[in-house]
Amino acid sequence: MPLHLRDLPAGFIEPCLPTSAPCPPSDEGWLHEIKHDGFRVIARKNDKRVRLYSRSGNHLTKRFALIVEAMAALSARSCIIDGEAVACGDDGIASFDRICYRQYDETVFLYAFDLIELNGDDLRREPFLVRKTTLASLLGQEMLAGLLGSAVPGLRFNEHIEADGPTVF
Repeated sequence: MPLHLRDLPAGFIEPCLPTSAPCPPSDEGWLHEIKHDGFRVIARKNDKRVRLYSRSGNHLTKRFALIVEAMAALSARSCIIDGEAVACGDDGIASFDRICYRQYDETVFLYAFDLIELNGDDLRREPFLVRKTTLASLLGQEMLAGLLGSAVPGLRFNEHIEADGPTVF
């Protein structure tokens, strides 16, 4: 059973960080995602108030307006989404230089890959696939309702692949 929001620490929630491995896992049950070149962001919504945090807990709220607007428009009363803030080049590929130099901040969007909390329920003890499915549903409902628009300028679901890791790699 999920924990309630009141049981979560206030403010910043530290994300799970990747660890290096000699090769991708090949066991069943692993999900594989594309690594985007951007900034890790924890996006937290409580009613209409949105806060963005870097992986080390620095506030990024004033920097990435598209992400803040998209989070505020979500129909969820509250949620915490883990993702990667990305600025793409003219070719549509994530450009780490663009996000570092800040001249493209107005175009930065969030590739959302995990849902940590939803409407007061702490989902961290739920299986990752359940959280991703719930996140996809949340974002899909918003797109269907037209609340975020068809292009979803500030928030995109980060797809995953369920397959043999070495093959995906």
